[in-house]
Amino acid sequence: MKFTVNWLKQYVDFDLSVEDLAERLTMLGLEVDAVTPLYQALSKIKVAKVITVAQHPQADHLSLCTVQVGEEVKRVVCGAPNVRPGLLSAIALPGVVMPEGFKIKKSKLRGEVSEGMLCSEKELGLNDSHAGIIELPESCVAGQSLRQALNLEDTLIEVDLTPNRPDCTSVIGVAREIAAFSGSSLKLPETSGNIPAAGSASFSVEVLDNVLCPRYAAQLLRGVKIGPSPAWLQRLLTAVGLRPINNIVDITNFVMLEYGQPLHAFDFNKLSGGKIIVRRALNGEKITTLDEVERLLEPDMLVICDENKPAAVAGVMGGGGSEVDNSSCEILLESAYFNPVSIRRTARRLKLSTDASYRFERGIDPQGTIKALNRAISLMVRYGEATPAGSMVDCQGTMPEIKPINFKVQRTSNLLGADFTLEEISTMLNAIEVTSTKVDEDTLLVTPPSFRVDLEREIDLVEEIARLKGYNEIPTTLPTVPMTFSSQAEDRLLRRRVSRIMTGLGCSEAINYSFTDPADFDKLALEENDHRRRTIKIMNPLSEEQSVMRTTLLPGLLENARHNINHQNNDLKLFEIGKVFLPVDGQQQPLEEQHLCAVFSGRRQLDGPPVHFGTPLFDIYDAKGIIENLLNEIRLEAHFTMDSEAPYSAQGLFLTIESAGKYLGELGRLSPTVLKAFGIKEEVYFLDL
Repeated sequence: MKFTVNWLKQYVDFDLSVEDLAERLTMLGLEVDAVTPLYQALSKIKVAKVITVAQHPQADHLSLCTVQVGEEVKRVVCGAPNVRPGLLSAIALPGVVMPEGFKIKKSKLRGEVSEGMLCSEKELGLNDSHAGIIELPESCVAGQSLRQALNLEDTLIEVDLTPNRPDCTSVIGVAREIAAFSGSSLKLPETSGNIPAAGSASFSVEVLDNVLCPRYAAQLLRGVKIGPSPAWLQRLLTAVGLRPINNIVDITNFVMLEYGQPLHAFDFNKLSGGKIIVRRALNGEKITTLDEVERLLEPDMLVICDENKPAAVAGVMGGGGSEVDNSSCEILLESAYFNPVSIRRTARRLKLSTDASYRFERGIDPQGTIKALNRAISLMVRYGEATPAGSMVDCQGTMPEIKPINFKVQRTSNLLGADFTLEEISTMLNAIEVTSTKVDEDTLLVTPPSFRVDLEREIDLVEEIARLKGYNEIPTTLPTVPMTFSSQAEDRLLRRRVSRIMTGLGCSEAINYSFTDPADFDKLALEENDHRRRTIKIMNPLSEEQSVMRTTLLPGLLENARHNINHQNNDLKLFEIGKVFLPVDGQQQPLEEQHLCAVFSGRRQLDGPPVHFGTPLFDIYDAKGIIENLLNEIRLEAHFTMDSEAPYSAQGLFLTIESAGKYLGELGRLSPTVLKAFGIKEEVYFLDL
């Protein structure tokens, strides 16, 4: 967002240097990216009064002029057709560097000495006009700096906005922020709409999709005179990086920057049937936009159409077929509120980002539509001789709801670490036009204004209080809450500790997906009534192999073991600590249990005795030893019981583990049937806690 300091001062009074203003805006959350003095090159260009004009003896299209610059009189050769005695213009004297970078020198033109150059507006960098030299108002004084004479002593500020502050995509929005911290009143333009209309409006508006277009307003203007914008408007648009086009288009751009409400002007005589239809695009429909690119529309894109065809891509860009040009005399002016998600999707699919889409997709003020439209109409009446035809058409659907928020004063004080009173908070909120009603001594019922679409929760208002108070003004305080670990924190510490112990026992940790294949339960030979067969299904699984939430960690580790053994890594000590998800009758959410599972294969010790002494292989006693070491480290006494075999265990090699009479888990050797089902050709021992 770009604006100038003088432009800002039209809406709010403040007495800050440019540096202090930039710092204050940044502290308010509007990060200032750049501060650029404007028209500095024009400080050395002077106002000159033409005294005499004579024909150049050697050239038909050149004139010999004498001009007064302060107390001096200079002789200048000029080729402008509008040079004449008494004219006040601008002169660049020898030594001056022009905005375009070239240096003026005293020279001879067709044998005549020229002591400077009378300048056009294009040469001065004010606009693209180069039909003649600039004509200055009579209030200017010969010899005066041009920058001072035209009141161009201004500074451009560029602000990098976060997506949650669409209200500050306008100069008035930024001015509102300054008014809030400075205590000044906001000075808004007159937008009452009390402009006399002539005749009746010979057009209609039909909105076929109130979801994507909750509000659409339009006004027909007749007798419009298309021409250049006034100099102040051209200079303002040029300063913020927009190219002046004509008075009508420039006014729509100006109001967009002023209010944050994009507008669009149609040449009414280019619209078929005198009708506006707001609808979704038809399949295969195309439009040639103002950038002369033909674009294929998709059925979920919102378009503004006449009776036969699309005239604009809603909220993004107009169509070339209804463009305002020098022959236009009847203008249909549009101001609307479009669904932000729809505009964002359309702009991205068309790969077309505009100033309008930038604002619409962030969310403009739903109630600002008519204000901006009336403002533009008044400017077009003034600078384009337009006359409103009939009354304005305003189609409204279901507008976004503004929900009141319960706001607790004490909670705000606790969160920010500073004491606030209810009256103090109410005053701060009123400064940004947030209304509040006292509920009790600690509660305010707060209603955000329509332009603050980012204020939805109490914590959003707490942030506003911190901004308005000033982050530097809030004292640094230590937390007053007791520093205790939650059960989740204790679980994380225990998990970390168990992981370290297992790693210290020579095991490597694996991390697998929480999804598994229902076929894994058949591979494990689980009985049909085994609780581990009851699973939570994924609504949109990536594949059948990841279609349910796991109820045991063992299949994932066996897949890891198969992969390693197939790659000649037979000596394995793998473990995983993770959650399993067990359905609970009558509850929507599953029971999430933290499990430790491990698999072992191959040699007992990789750094054991020399090969010629033989290499002992891992057995059930080694697995039992690992469990005993682990439980001893976490201060649990284990009791092992030889149990009847589990379906997936080898005969006689299955133990259950208990501690203080509570079941902890199991360990054993996997049966050859299970190993074959998983594609493993080595003996594998497992434990599951």
